[in-house]
Amino acid sequence: MLLRLRNAIDHCLQWVVIGLMIGLTIMVIVAVFYRKFGASLSWYDEVASIVLAWITYYGAALAALHRQHLGFDTVLLNLPLRIRLAMLIVAEITVIGFFALLAWAGWRVLQVVGDENLISLPWVPVMVTQSVIPIGATLFIICELLSLPDYWRSVRAGRSLEHPELDPSPTTPLGN
Repeated sequence: MLLRLRNAIDHCLQWVVIGLMIGLTIMVIVAVFYRKFGASLSWYDEVASIVLAWITYYGAALAALHRQHLGFDTVLLNLPLRIRLAMLIVAEITVIGFFALLAWAGWRVLQVVGDENLISLPWVPVMVTQSVIPIGATLFIICELLSLPDYWRSVRAGRSLEHPELDPSPTTPLGN
C-alpha cells in the first residue's frame, strides 16, 4: 500500500516537474525571440519567476522522496548505532517541523493575498500562484515520511541509501 502510494507520488511529481521545466524553457525561448525582434512580453518576468518557484517546491518534494537532499551520511554512518538513530530522529523532527511551519506560513500568506491578482495577468489570482507554498511544504512532509522507513533501515544497518561508496568497511573502528 505505502509502496504503491510512494510510486504514484513519485510518478506524478516527476511529470509535474518535467512539465514545469518544459514550460519554463519554452517561455524563456519565446521571450528571447520577442526581445530580439524589439518586442517584450509584459507577463514573462512575473510568470517565469512563479514557475521557477513551483519547480523548486515540487522538485524539493521529489528529492525528499528519493533522499537526495544534502546530508551528512559520512558523519552519521560513523557514529555508534544508538547515537546514529538518535541523530536521525532529531534530524527528521527538525526537517518535518520546519516544513510544517512553512506550510502554516504559506496558508497564512494565502489568507493575506486574498483576492489580489497578478499585475501583468490580472485574470490570474495571486492565491493560485502562491498556493505552491503550503502544497509544496505538505508534499515535502509526505515524501519525507514515505521515504523514512527505507532510510531508517539503511541507517540502522550502517549503509548509505543513495551513496553505497560511503558505507564504512567492517575494519573501520568507527563502523557498526
